[in-house]
Amino acid sequence: LRMLQVKLIVTGDDFGYCPRRNQGIVDCFLAGAVSNVSLLVNGSAAADAAKLARRYNIPIGLHANLSEGSPVCEVLKTNSSLLNQDGFFHGKMGFRTALSKGLLNMSEVKQELKAQVELFHELTGHLPPHMDGHQHIHVLPEVRHVFAEVLEEYGIKYTRVPIEPGLHNCDWIPPSLMDFYLGVEEDSFNTVDVFTRHGIRWPDIYIGLSTMGKNMSVSNIWSAIDTAIVEFTSKASLPAQPTPQSRTVTIELMVHPGYPSVPPVGGCGDGPDDFSQSWERLHELQTLIKPELQSHYKTRNIQLCSFKDL
Repeated sequence: LRMLQVKLIVTGDDFGYCPRRNQGIVDCFLAGAVSNVSLLVNGSAAADAAKLARRYNIPIGLHANLSEGSPVCEVLKTNSSLLNQDGFFHGKMGFRTALSKGLLNMSEVKQELKAQVELFHELTGHLPPHMDGHQHIHVLPEVRHVFAEVLEEYGIKYTRVPIEPGLHNCDWIPPSLMDFYLGVEEDSFNTVDVFTRHGIRWPDIYIGLSTMGKNMSVSNIWSAIDTAIVEFTSKASLPAQPTPQSRTVTIELMVHPGYPSVPPVGGCGDGPDDFSQSWERLHELQTLIKPELQSHYKTRNIQLCSFKDL
């Protein structure tokens, strides 16, 4: 493993959610703890986030959101299958329920995804180099096809496929959350062919479910990376690779650092959620900036980068 060169993308999700989230993510970036961000364009502080990214030269992609808050597409704000009776998106689980009942119009999904790419372009001055899904909506049945079409149309090369090696052995994850994660994993497996057909790429390894919120620690991040690399190299040690000692493996670590939101400020149109107001965001921030994590990267030949460095 020593000879393996590892490129690690540490992505701060939900950039633009609120000013305190933005500040936390920027502090992490400046500390060298986050190397990439994912912007919620319908977040209440999205314009501010885009300015910060430009000011500090933070690599930024799009966190496509169909589940929390309000659409950005004007036409869909009043009358659309994407909205509940209160006029907001259906929510993390509500979206999945509406989808399974066949209540979501896929042309509206496509319309909203395109509107979010356009708004991203407007806010940042460029198209997103990568685009993933808030609450992993992009790997869901039906949505995955539309999502892939949008990426292909705009020439967005990279996405995220949330299949985390070793997830099944993480006994600290409560059963209800594990059920959700295993659903995400199954959806992700079923998405691989779709994304591949559309010429979309993603890093070799994804990590971030087992290390979220209060579960994040330096040792947890380490064991997640080690488990993943061991599994990846055992699968990938093909005779066709002439010089295994100079191979590069790419990893994305999904993180959610920030200073806790203080209502009513924040959110995507309907105020900040519980996770956003909790101490768990701050816990992630404090863990990620620990010097022992940084020094560990150096000793292990791990180079932090963004999608445009792949």
